[in-house]
Amino acid sequence: MIIELQNQIEKSITHLKSEFSALQIGRASTSLVDEIEVESYGSKMPLKQVANIACPDAKTIKIEPWDKSLIKEVERALNEANIGITPQNMGEHIFLPIPPMTEDRRKDMVKIVHDLAEKAKISIRNARQEAMKWVKMQKEESEISEDQQKDYESDIQAKVDDGNKNIEVLAKKKESEVLTV
Repeated sequence: MIIELQNQIEKSITHLKSEFSALQIGRASTSLVDEIEVESYGSKMPLKQVANIACPDAKTIKIEPWDKSLIKEVERALNEANIGITPQNMGEHIFLPIPPMTEDRRKDMVKIVHDLAEKAKISIRNARQEAMKWVKMQKEESEISEDQQKDYESDIQAKVDDGNKNIEVLAKKKESEVLTV
């Protein structure tokens, strides 16, 4: 159960990192558009599977579909994704100019960073709750002794504390990134 808890904590942190990387913070990043679903040959596919995505400079994302006939579908998907950036269709490729962030937008982004961090902590708390239930059940069924129960519970809490510290570090780092002009 401790291993499952550790895996859940790692999943929560990995998910938080991917959520943070997708935040638009005034710098071009391919992760902002990688997973946007594009209608392609009758099915929806992530943008990264139908186009080359690059950042020619810190303020621009360039999207070049491998099949040029998909350019309108890519443009439509970018508009529907509502990422706050208007795509510029250049015929063979699309540019996404990243607008500079205003002070209000930075404050909003900090709130989003904190919300995402809190969701990750909630996920870890839920995993802790499941692990503690398992330990309690093991004790009730006389599978483990009282000392073992206390050892398991302290191990669980230590792992949860480490996970929460890691989340705090990631959130502080992302917050300073967002607030840096």
